[in-house]
Amino acid sequence: MKITIYDVAEAANVSIATVSKVINNTGNISDKTRKRVKQAMKDLEYHPNILASALMGKQTKTIGLLIPDLANPFFSELARRIEDRGHELGYNLVICNTDYDGDKEDKYLQLLNQKMVDGFVLASGFEDLEKVEELIKREIPVVIVARDFPMFSVNAVAIDDFMGGYIAANHLMELGHKNIGVIARDLWSNRERLRGFNHALDEHGLKLNKNFEYIMDIHDIDHIYEGREMTKKYLLEDDRPTAIFACNDLLAAGAIQEAKELGFKIPENLSVIGFDNTSIATVIDPPLTTIAQPIESMGREVMDLMVSIISGEKKEKSRVTLLPSLVKRKTTKAFEVTSNTY
Repeated sequence: MKITIYDVAEAANVSIATVSKVINNTGNISDKTRKRVKQAMKDLEYHPNILASALMGKQTKTIGLLIPDLANPFFSELARRIEDRGHELGYNLVICNTDYDGDKEDKYLQLLNQKMVDGFVLASGFEDLEKVEELIKREIPVVIVARDFPMFSVNAVAIDDFMGGYIAANHLMELGHKNIGVIARDLWSNRERLRGFNHALDEHGLKLNKNFEYIMDIHDIDHIYEGREMTKKYLLEDDRPTAIFACNDLLAAGAIQEAKELGFKIPENLSVIGFDNTSIATVIDPPLTTIAQPIESMGREVMDLMVSIISGEKKEKSRVTLLPSLVKRKTTKAFEVTSNTY
């Protein structure tokens, strides 16, 4: 026999309305009553029909999260933080990995719409502006994370990528480096980091050597391999760079691996600075100097903003911009004339 909400109400000795409020996490219910209802649901093995609730115009308490590359520690750590905060607020996440593939993005958007999720969180790899514009026009709750779409009125949580690149350049220049290589991806966030990096160089009368500026294609997702390949190219040049700025920690890890493979010491012969401050920054040898994104704060801000939109508390769009910071470890040091000699 199928267990219904009526059975739960009878077992918990409460009204059907009280059970509904517990299920939907609404209303002013005492902790004692809430626990009794939940225990009755558990004892009876009762599972609410989320789809039926959605068809009646109620929330499904589910958010769709589209991530471009779960193999990248930044996105996996960000997804975890968003999921943690979602759990605290009574929401579930459906996480979809798109691989920067437009067809996958379309597929997952359609699938999640069919499942009637309450809203979408779109990560930085989401480059199709028309898809974002369509969601906005349909008034579906959307929060962009780790990037921005300044041309749209859209909710977004990101860091100041321009400032991150600016900080990285200033750190290397303070250490005396002038001939610097860059490894980036053809993404909005990386373009902003590179723009900030170049701005800092301009302030000191320096320019990037175009031979040492590599922009990866968005679909090249083997970051470590690409980091290694470009570092090899840079270090085999006669006028090789004394430092490398990698626009994420995986690219930096590849740069360090390749430099060591070629016999260079880090940071004695080559300084390397990354971006993100993911777990990989602490396990690589030597530990990576990097620009930190406040991933935990980003996850909390994203879900807090999403829930305020779904609940109707927030009517106007918000753009939350968090500040990056420099984390000094062991892969950068002051440039000396002899330090680049090998």
